[in-house]
Formats: sequence, C-alpha cells, structure tokens
Amino acid sequence: MKVNAQSVNFNADRKLLDFVQNRLDKLETFYDKVISADIYLKVENTSSKENKIVDIRLNVPKDRFIVRKQCKSFEEAIDSACSSLERKLKKIKEMQREKV
Repeated sequence: MKVNAQSVNFNADRKLLDFVQNRLDKLETFYDKVISADIYLKVENTSSKENKIVDIRLNVPKDRFIVRKQCKSFEEAIDSACSSLERKLKKIKEMQREKV
C-alpha cells in the first residue's frame, strides 16, 4: 500500500513515520484491496493537551474512507483512527461476502 504522510506545523521524525507505515500496513490484513492512504498530522495551537490531530484518507476500489482523531499523542490518535478503519474494512468485506 502506498502511504502519503504530511505533517503540518511541525517536522515529523523518522520514528513517527515508521510507526504510521507499520500501523497502516496492518490494515491490509483486514481488506487486501486497499490502494493508498493519505495521512495528515497536525499540531493545533491551543492550550489543551489534546492538540494532536490525525486525518487519514483510505482509498479502496470505488470508495474512500476519511477518519479524523484528536488525542494527546500522535501514536494514540493513529491507533484510534486505524481501529475505526479496521471496523469499516471488516464491514465492507462482510457486505461483499453477502452479495456473492
């Protein structure tokens, strides 16, 4: 799967980008037809501790899923977003099985 990662208002280190790649690669175990993923990592300028925002756009044939999570750390937000995507991919796979 092709992963495009962009960081807004900060420079992402290699360790964070590797975490993103590894976590998104796990999505292919739930649905093997994933084309690509665009991920946007943002830091919001607020006094709140939960100022890390992760947007993931997952492209699959004939569809696109968009998930946005805001947490205290990027790792936590990425995990939460990927869990949501896992549920969506399982649902699609189940719907395709029922059609056949």
